[in-house]
This record gives sequence, C-alpha cells and structure tokens, in this order.
Amino acid sequence: MIQLVSPSKEFKQSFIQGVTEYEGEDHSPTSERYSKLSPSDLEKDFDAFVEKELSQSRGENLPEGYVPQTIYWLVDGDEFIGNVRIRHSLTEHLREIGGHIGYDIRPSKRGKGYGNKILELALQKARELGIENVRITCDATNVASKKIIEKNGGVLESQVPNPETGVEKCAFGLNRSKN
Repeated sequence: MIQLVSPSKEFKQSFIQGVTEYEGEDHSPTSERYSKLSPSDLEKDFDAFVEKELSQSRGENLPEGYVPQTIYWLVDGDEFIGNVRIRHSLTEHLREIGGHIGYDIRPSKRGKGYGNKILELALQKARELGIENVRITCDATNVASKKIIEKNGGVLESQVPNPETGVEKCAFGLNRSKN
C-alpha cells in the first residue's frame, strides 16, 4: 500500500538503503541533503534522526531562516520510497525559489509513478494543514518534475533565475480550494 507516513523507525533499513543510493548522484540539492547523512550514524541512532525530522513541524531544530515544515515519507508497504516536506508558510525566498512543497524519490524508484503519487498525497496533506493556495517550484531543466506538477493541477506563474545555482526556477500555483 502506497501512503505518506510520519518518519518512523519502522522504515530504518529501507531509509538507510535509500540514503546510500544518493552517494553516486551528481550534486543536486537533494543529493546534498542526503550526503550529509551518514549511514553508520543512522544505524547507531536512528531514533534521534526520526525525532529531529518530526520536531521540524513544531518549529524546532530548524536551520536559521527556515520555516516550520512537516515531513512525510512515501512508503510502499514496508519500503521507503521518498520524502516530502510541506512548509507551513513562505518566506520571500521560498516564494521565488522553494515553494510550499519539496519532494524527492530515491534513485532506484524513479520513473515508476511515485513522483505523481507523492505530490498528489502531499497536496491532500497541505490542505489538511490549511494551505489552500500551494506554490511549488522546480528547476526549468527538470522536465519530469514539471510534468508531475502540471499533472497535479499546477499552473506556471513565473520563471526566475535561481541566484544560488544560476538555473531558472519555475514557480507553479495550485489552488486546492477549487477541487
């Protein structure tokens, strides 16, 4: 059964396997996020990692300038597939570059429809959090993400250069109150 769940020690081994898959990836914001995680440290104290993930929805353990965000993991049965971060509010930077929702699918599970599913479920969770007008962004070069966003009702609102990477960012609006 494919579903979004709160981070949980139940998925420890599968999550760690997913982390190791990112080791061979080119440096993207996603792979860099995972490269900061040490599989051996996760093995030693996965409970602390899970608690840190959960605490971010309470506005705790956030890097400076970050907003509270709820993190969910996409699982298929007992297997970790990917994660999604739903930001409760937007800073000016997030409005242009990051949006309300950021998601990723582990490398071995891409191209299997999980991207569409994670965004579909994340939009439901965003609505539960009271976010009616969702903003989501992706690199202009990320054709797969653009298709996923559009398939889930995203309408291109702007395209601006990302000052951090030099790559154009596409920003989409999704008004969930109309659905």
